[in-house]
Amino acid sequence: MDATFWAFIALVIFVGVVIYFKVPGLIGKSLDERAARIRNELEEAQRLREEANQLLGEYQKRRKEAEQEAEEIVAAAKREAEALVEDAHRKTEEYVQRRAALAEQKIGQAEREAVAEVRSIAVDVATEAARAVLAGKLDARASAELFKDSLKAVQSKLN
Repeated sequence: MDATFWAFIALVIFVGVVIYFKVPGLIGKSLDERAARIRNELEEAQRLREEANQLLGEYQKRRKEAEQEAEEIVAAAKREAEALVEDAHRKTEEYVQRRAALAEQKIGQAEREAVAEVRSIAVDVATEAARAVLAGKLDARASAELFKDSLKAVQSKLN
């Protein structure tokens, strides 16, 4: 009996002990559990990936909505700014027109006052000239009466 025989016997005993203690079943069971655990992890990873894709889609949708809302806000602000500019321009035009009308009224009033003042001075000069001419020709009493009559005539024409 040589060493090969005893190695073969030891191998048969070892295989017998392994089978007796159901080691192949334990190894199979362990491998099955590990495969189930890996399968569960893969399923969990797939579920998490689907959730991540859902969240990504939702966030992209929210981002688009936010961008659209921002664009609407900017457009509304532009419209409001344009309306304010237009209103300010219109009010400025109205103010300029009112000021121009007021200036024209003041100019007209000044012209009327100047014309009235020139007339008054002309009447005074004419009256004085007439008095001087008549004073030389008439006596004092007649000239006083003529002066009063002339003054009344001029005043009645002015009124």
